[in-house]
Amino acid sequence: MEGGSFLGIRKSTSLTSILSTRDEKLGLPLPAHQQQKIRVRTILGHCLYRRVLLWSAAVLFFLFFALSRSRTHVQHGRVVDFAQGETENVSSLEVVELVPPSEVQAKEKTGGESDGSKDAESHMPHWLRFRHLDGYFNGIKAMVSLSEHRPEFPRKKGEKSPFPLTVTYKSLPTPTPFVPQPDYKSPEYTSKYHAVEPCYLDKDEKVPVPDLYAYSGVVQGMPLPAMGSHSLLGLRDDICFDRFGRYGPYGLGYGFGEGGVEVGTDTENESSQTVWSKGGKINYDNVDWGDAQTRCLESNKKRFVDPVTEDDQIPEPQSSTSNEPEKITRTAIVVRTYVGFPWSQHTILNFRAMISELSLRSGGEYAVHFLLHIRSNDEPIWANPATAQHIMDENVPYEFHSICTLWSEAQMRLIYPGRFGSSVANPSNGDIHGVYRSAHMPLQNFAANHPEYTHFWNWEMDMRWLGNYYELFDRLATWARNQSRIELWERSQKYYIPNLHGSWENFSNLVHQEMQDSGRKTILGPVRFAGQTSAHAGNIIEEENLPASCTNSTNMSQCGVGEEADLITFNPIFDAEESGWVFASDVTGYDSSSPTPPRRCAIITASRLSRRLLMAMHEETWKYHHTMFSEMFPASVALHHGFKAVYAPHPVYLDRGWDLESVDEAFNGGRDHSTSRHGSPFDFQNEHNHKGSTWYFNSEFAGLLWRRWLGYAQMDGRGVNGGRSGEGTLRGGIVEEKSAASSGRLCLKSVLLHPIKWEHPSEMW
Repeated sequence: MEGGSFLGIRKSTSLTSILSTRDEKLGLPLPAHQQQKIRVRTILGHCLYRRVLLWSAAVLFFLFFALSRSRTHVQHGRVVDFAQGETENVSSLEVVELVPPSEVQAKEKTGGESDGSKDAESHMPHWLRFRHLDGYFNGIKAMVSLSEHRPEFPRKKGEKSPFPLTVTYKSLPTPTPFVPQPDYKSPEYTSKYHAVEPCYLDKDEKVPVPDLYAYSGVVQGMPLPAMGSHSLLGLRDDICFDRFGRYGPYGLGYGFGEGGVEVGTDTENESSQTVWSKGGKINYDNVDWGDAQTRCLESNKKRFVDPVTEDDQIPEPQSSTSNEPEKITRTAIVVRTYVGFPWSQHTILNFRAMISELSLRSGGEYAVHFLLHIRSNDEPIWANPATAQHIMDENVPYEFHSICTLWSEAQMRLIYPGRFGSSVANPSNGDIHGVYRSAHMPLQNFAANHPEYTHFWNWEMDMRWLGNYYELFDRLATWARNQSRIELWERSQKYYIPNLHGSWENFSNLVHQEMQDSGRKTILGPVRFAGQTSAHAGNIIEEENLPASCTNSTNMSQCGVGEEADLITFNPIFDAEESGWVFASDVTGYDSSSPTPPRRCAIITASRLSRRLLMAMHEETWKYHHTMFSEMFPASVALHHGFKAVYAPHPVYLDRGWDLESVDEAFNGGRDHSTSRHGSPFDFQNEHNHKGSTWYFNSEFAGLLWRRWLGYAQMDGRGVNGGRSGEGTLRGGIVEEKSAASSGRLCLKSVLLHPIKWEHPSEMW
């Protein structure tokens, strides 16, 4: 959990001061948009003086902003583009030489521009010394086949930069529909499973779910992921997505009058009409997503296994008998939101895409729900339906009302009553039922009340998947299912760096060797510890949590292969003991006379949890009053109960050209060259290394890349002492993308991005 979509930032006053002080000691400048504010409250006590001073300051600020940003075009008070010469649409044969911005402007040194102070440079975090990468910002005119692709990163020692690139093209490439779901009409599918009935957006079944579009090829110079891999997980790495192919089918690029969302009409849009050529522009004004999901499920209910029984037996896919087709299980995506969340048109697009791609295009295999946190415990949401409706009207777009479940912390106190005992530590000073420390509680309760689902994706509002959601969730589940349990905990505590570690087999062998060298036993099955309570969910006996392939097999390498994962995470699952992670000792209710139980953690709560894991957590909470910090409890319960937990190494990009050895040292600097214990990248002294990545709660690059991809100008983050977010030169936007010297709008491979705190420039202030 990043403090989550619930709180926006990790907001303990003591922690904020600790982290700010730590950044200062590291020589790490605050981002330009997060510089410490001068406290003037004491001189603004008088009403008249306060007004005069504030208006004067505002006038001076905007005057200074206008003068210092003379290259910025302002439309209706919003920064929307980067003015760089006259615009010109490209037609016929064109030859464009792509020169990186750092070569157009004053060149960056190896560590970025210097202020001349050697002492300042010596105290800079090492990653600020690496050169910014430019290949992310080439556009669709620079598209090539995968075999022709020359990535800017990584480069072998002595290898020259692929820039400048000369790109020759006749016209913009044409995107095609991208459908990662199975061919539900194929003989291969229908011979094994029930037929899938198509689902529609409207009750009259006249508006089918649209396709999203992708380009066949990748943009020349696009860097490769520093960590993780597309091909390993079964994700397509030979296609890319622009904003219109990704979101145009859901309302991007056309106005409210046509049933769209208006955003995107203020960006470069050459040849964007392709995405509406097949089905036209859909009017989303009257779509009810809950009704659409219900109708879809009703048409396809014969495909799915029955809900769990009262004794909490976990449903499994039911193998076919005789000629009866096999039935499959269902998965819920539970999105945590809260009263006061600033919904935007881009947010609406994101969840329209999620529901369409996961639920409706899969014939009901997935379903999307929102958990709406009612922050005030004084609201009579259970007693007065009108109050609940008013809260939803004020905080959730109408099209999503029917998939919202309300909850409050007061409700959690009723569900999980009693004394929880002392905590080993509580650095946030939060309440044990509070969302910051116990975001898992409402998810546990949701699972207990929804027996129709076997797995639950825990999701946050400020995450974006640049790609098709079905491909992401389906491929991750398949990959995790095929992982062996042998040394799984050990592999899952280490970042996979494919261009350093080689193949996954080589990586697995490396982990095996490192564990042998350490002399420590690897983990298989439940972990016992002093003071442990013999807890189990329902009739799930811990000895049975290992599959037959582990207990009856002569080939232990197949132990767990084919077994569904109980936990799938997006960051390594590390040993929190002595890791330096701020919340490593936020452990409550366990035997205080014994050592703190062994713990595992995965930063950012986004993950897939099985019903049996959630029910074990549920029982640990209500029956034994055990709990831990939100990001630590699921993995720790999986460790204690012997469940299958997997870190899925999805593609993570870095904004700078690190050398690979430095990536390994920074991100696998813990015990046994992993993320665990001393030297962990999750130590609050080391977390700054993630700021230039595409996936971490403190990332500065994720938002910059996302907004550039959406077509909005951004400060490029380049400047003195390596530069930081909000600094540098304004780049991108409509004028730059339409320029004859430009390669057009961005087209990126699929990637997870977090956190995305704002999207349209009008939201910046």
